[in-house]
Amino acid sequence: MAGLLYRDDMDAVRQRLTTWWNGGDIGRPVIQLLVPRETPLEGDPEIPKPEGVLAPFYTTKSFEYRVNYARRQNLGVRFLGEAVPTASPDLAPNCLALYLGCKGVEGDGTVWCEPFIHDPDHDDFVVEENNFYWQFTQRLLRDIVSSGHGKYLPAFPDLIEGLDTLAGMRESQLLLMDLFDRPEWVHKKLDQITELYFKYYDVLYNMGKDEVGGSVFWAWAPGSMAKLQCDFSAMIGPDMFGEFMVPVLRRMTERLDYCMYHWDGPGAIPHHDHLLSLPKLNMIQWTAGSGTEPEWHPRWWPLYHKTFDHGKKIFIGISGSEAEILERMGALKQEFGPQFKQFMFTIWMPTVPAAERLLNAAGV
Repeated sequence: MAGLLYRDDMDAVRQRLTTWWNGGDIGRPVIQLLVPRETPLEGDPEIPKPEGVLAPFYTTKSFEYRVNYARRQNLGVRFLGEAVPTASPDLAPNCLALYLGCKGVEGDGTVWCEPFIHDPDHDDFVVEENNFYWQFTQRLLRDIVSSGHGKYLPAFPDLIEGLDTLAGMRESQLLLMDLFDRPEWVHKKLDQITELYFKYYDVLYNMGKDEVGGSVFWAWAPGSMAKLQCDFSAMIGPDMFGEFMVPVLRRMTERLDYCMYHWDGPGAIPHHDHLLSLPKLNMIQWTAGSGTEPEWHPRWWPLYHKTFDHGKKIFIGISGSEAEILERMGALKQEFGPQFKQFMFTIWMPTVPAAERLLNAAGV
């Protein structure tokens, strides 16, 4: 093993994260700690954004631009705590739908998938090796692996799965009716999506895993790592979530070494018990959503207690000034006691001394 240009103590980071993921004690929570860097460690001039590019992180309008964007991604950041420098060949917040037939529509800062299943008699999904988006992902990932060698790690694109992927291909309102009108069809499609997810995932994992078999999907883990989700769940009740999505999540968690669930907004809270029932789900990443109290707020603490009591970890962000972040971290530390060490945080701090004060304050 070896360090990275942007994280010269990467071996120690791997050791701490391996310990933490596997139930060990690193003396504090995991903190993905990011600090602005005044002077880049290397030069990589920025190329102009091509005309029509609205979502630089996702665009497929220029491969050369995406290569340059990926190579510049870590230039202005110091990575402390358990933060890991990465670059991703992401194309949309639903790449699997693109690989299986959707067209990506680039908007302001994002790409959405244009539905294409208008007839419920749609044929079975198949892997199209020549699919433009799949070829673009692989080509960009190969460059990230090559250009990032010894500097930063490749991260997975945001594949997404289950009902969110099917909704992207079918359209949410139609899929809601399908749940009532043709549930067998929905189950069949979800089964196909789950199997095909791993056709793509396995290729990407084998292309991008590091020298110890670790991989990155919002966090580094010492094996196959993934972020799972179902934002569609805000539109259905727990019974439907249990019928349609829980079997998908169970199958997926059983095929992965490590995984988290992106739990998005108050509308998803009714499904908490279902998530806690999944033996191989390691962590829940809570996003409170706009218009609600932020993730560190006491409103959400009962959910965190319940999650910890079921043996799961919690991943949240904390923002604010240095003083505010230290105060919020201290409140969580006091509230959760020994379980405080089961948190994963992402935090930006203004300076290295401020980051070091935070790490010291987080010790238990």
